[in-house]
Amino acid sequence: MVSVPNEGGVERSLLSWLDGVGWETHGQDGSWGADVLDSKYDRRSNEVVYWDLLAEQVVNLNDDVTADNVDKFISSLKRDLDHENLLDGNQAFHELLTKGKTFSVQQADGSSETIYVDLIDHKVPENNRFHAVNQFSVSRGTTIRPDVNLFVNGIPLVTMELKSLAQDNDWHDAVSDLLTYEEDVPRLFVPGLFNIAADTMELRYGAVGAPKEFYEPWNDAPRVYEDPNEMKQAMLALCNPETLLDLLKNFVFYERQAGGDAKIVPRYMQYYAVNAILDRVREGEHDRGLIWHTQGSGKSFTMLYAAENLLSRAATTNPQVFIIVDTDKLNSQMRDQLANLTLERWTEAESISHLQQLIEEGQSQLVLTTIQKFEDVEPDTQGNDEVVVMSDEAHRFMEADLGSRLDAALPQCSHFGFTGTPVREGEREKDKNTFREFSPEDEDYLHRYSVRQGIEDELILPVYFTLRHEMEWDIDEAGLDEEFEHQFRGMSTEEKREFIRETVTATTLAEFGPRVDRTVEEIDQHYDEHVAPNGWKGMVVTPSRRSAAMYGERLVEQRGEDEVEVLYTATNDDSDLIKQFHTDSEERDQIVKQFKQGDTPELLVVHGMLLTGFDAPVLKTMYLDRDLKNHNLMQAIARTNRPAAGKENGEIVDFQGVFENIDEALDYDAETKAYAARDKNELFDDLVEQLEMVMGLFDDIPKDDSQEATYEAVERVSTHPERREFKQGFRRLQNLYESVAPDGRLIEEGIQDQYKWLSRVHVAFQRTTSGEDTPEEDMREKTRDILEGNIDVGEIRRDFPTYKLGEEFLENAEGLDNPGVKASQVAHATRDHLHPRTGQNPRYKRLSERVNDIVERWQGGDMADPEAVEALKSVEEEVLAVEEEANERSMDGAEFAIYTHLSEETPDAIDSDDQAEAVAEDIAARFDEQVDRDYPGWETNQQTLQDIEHVLLDTLVVEHDLGHLMQDDEFADAVRTYLIENYV
Repeated sequence: MVSVPNEGGVERSLLSWLDGVGWETHGQDGSWGADVLDSKYDRRSNEVVYWDLLAEQVVNLNDDVTADNVDKFISSLKRDLDHENLLDGNQAFHELLTKGKTFSVQQADGSSETIYVDLIDHKVPENNRFHAVNQFSVSRGTTIRPDVNLFVNGIPLVTMELKSLAQDNDWHDAVSDLLTYEEDVPRLFVPGLFNIAADTMELRYGAVGAPKEFYEPWNDAPRVYEDPNEMKQAMLALCNPETLLDLLKNFVFYERQAGGDAKIVPRYMQYYAVNAILDRVREGEHDRGLIWHTQGSGKSFTMLYAAENLLSRAATTNPQVFIIVDTDKLNSQMRDQLANLTLERWTEAESISHLQQLIEEGQSQLVLTTIQKFEDVEPDTQGNDEVVVMSDEAHRFMEADLGSRLDAALPQCSHFGFTGTPVREGEREKDKNTFREFSPEDEDYLHRYSVRQGIEDELILPVYFTLRHEMEWDIDEAGLDEEFEHQFRGMSTEEKREFIRETVTATTLAEFGPRVDRTVEEIDQHYDEHVAPNGWKGMVVTPSRRSAAMYGERLVEQRGEDEVEVLYTATNDDSDLIKQFHTDSEERDQIVKQFKQGDTPELLVVHGMLLTGFDAPVLKTMYLDRDLKNHNLMQAIARTNRPAAGKENGEIVDFQGVFENIDEALDYDAETKAYAARDKNELFDDLVEQLEMVMGLFDDIPKDDSQEATYEAVERVSTHPERREFKQGFRRLQNLYESVAPDGRLIEEGIQDQYKWLSRVHVAFQRTTSGEDTPEEDMREKTRDILEGNIDVGEIRRDFPTYKLGEEFLENAEGLDNPGVKASQVAHATRDHLHPRTGQNPRYKRLSERVNDIVERWQGGDMADPEAVEALKSVEEEVLAVEEEANERSMDGAEFAIYTHLSEETPDAIDSDDQAEAVAEDIAARFDEQVDRDYPGWETNQQTLQDIEHVLLDTLVVEHDLGHLMQDDEFADAVRTYLIENYV
């Protein structure tokens, strides 16, 4: 006999699967299974609960509820289903399902006692009754008959609507029916946990009250529920009694939202990641783990679910949980999220001293803080030995000193890192490696949700790369050389070479007027033809604020003021070009809000803003003219991959050739070199031994900040053999220190202070042995003018294929070998030239050589030649070495900038480099202490400028007797800029 496929067949299959995992099912034979329970428990058609069944179970589960008083309890409970608003009722009833209902019972002596009555036994699931039935009909004004309902102790927790593809219906139609049911008979859904919509091939689930776009798949399962039939696996993994009760008890949030409250249930990767964390904490074998979930998968909620479960379940006795973020913006976002959720035991560390107090008190609660607040927290004051730390954006967590402060403050903790873009920069000990930092040996990650999974689950979209990175360049070489020789005839040949090498970077090229003109024409045309007609928006990403302003000017001319906005940080001494697009924080917030909502502007032009954490589904196309790499590139790409109705993909129009960097951005092989997997204790021992060896070179020299000590130390290592021993020894010490940090022992054992002393000696040693250059800003302007006058840009090459960045390619990008991409001289020439610190320590090369060196590679004529590639690699290494100088000096950005300005731009105004170091350190420290940066827009607030003025007066006039520097407006303005830009 042949049966025509229909939704009845889907229904029967589903019931049979549930029967196999512990549900008592009715309707597998094609009958209306609900009739069996209706008859047995005498349910009227207007009721949504099997009250007689529930009464039996309540008596069984609660000693103080008896056959004599259960009817009174049930009568009271029926009133809890009466709510005008579905979500209000659902939240109130969820409390009853998870915490019990209060009930007054009469004692033998005639007195009354209030007790909590459990409706469900969450401790011993086997004590509950689990029923799965089809065709459960409810009539309340109108009649609905969902295909399958799941009842626990007679209470409807899951409502399912099924469709058959053979009947030209799918799960989308099923969701529409469920939403209609919720509107027509909301009483059925007041006790509900979630709904399920399924068809012949797919299954989606959504919380009660969720709109259609929040119905999602369940595409993973423990081994016991794995099955090649994906829909069967989803049903078994999601709806087995143990998981269902776990979700009900431990994984439900209610969130206050502007358009009405929402019920939040977890995605499958969130659920399994949280349970992996709980298992690790419970077992106690390892004290760390990496949660690697791709951008857009909801890592924030994963952390919040984990925090709630750690605080409420028996994984530990009395835990204190920390969620640590690394920016004030992320802190504000998480704080706002917490304030709107039904998560009760949490607080925010409002200051360093408040964080210190919270650590000392050790109260069992969730503490939200930034990593920066650990800077001055005292070590070994941990008041709770059951601390669990979760670090958001773990790929950015590995700042050595702050990480060490955290380790010192919370030495007894379990530490879990969360990231969508882990970092594995290389195989050297000094290279940053998220896996090595957060994962035990022989484990890359505790739980992973990949880009491929995100695309398959339709949480994110594939991204396409359109290459526009090769342009025709018309260079008047003779004129270029002649102009340069005329303008800079006072410089020696070597000085000219050094100047050219560092002045003419890829950023310089990106700021050439002719190139900007040509690129803007391309953006304007592409946007009109491919983006605007479909109602989407675009973002232009530039390598500098100057180039952003140039793009903004030209795009406004082309498209009008309403369609284009330029966003970057502002300072008072900006040029008129940059000042024209100044905005304060409130204006930027309003622009971003309008952009997200679909209002003008159509195009945003940015330099560094909005490249992380910016979720705007309306953004489809990013015009990328900045050489991003590794996790920064992946973060930027993720801005375009957010789903929206009708949006099939995101797009990167690549003007820099960054597509070639995808190889490295996705290279997360499990294989590592032996030393990369070395035990951290072994590395620490090596560090201690190496530190003793290097410090031994200075045994009889005081370890203080005096001029005499530094002078004697530099003299000691300026001749052989000490010179070679110090250079080689400090290089290895630096590698070991960066490999071990962050580690609390660096502070506890005084290693950090010794290392800092040696770093300062190394800085002085380098400056003594390498000499200095003191370029003037007007030379930069002359250079730019010369280039503008001797270079023109023609056509942009368009005959590249379009590359899809999704599924297979994102999972296995190692084999990429496309000649057009590999030959991209722009990607190579600009690879490592865009770090903002480079401008603080210029090195210069001959202008015509440098221009030809970069432009020839942009043209793509000779990059197939291995010799050219090797030559460029040597240039990259040299630039990288310059960019690492701030780290080598153990100075943060602002401190290093001030020191550089004092020692190179105004050397006659100070007595020595040592004085420059001391002044820079004091200014930066006072700025940290005295300037409030814990509010949006602090960088443009007049109070900030006044506070900085006090910092400079206290440091320069009072502390160091350098009042003449306060009279130098150029110096004061420069220091303000350094402080603000390095802390924004």
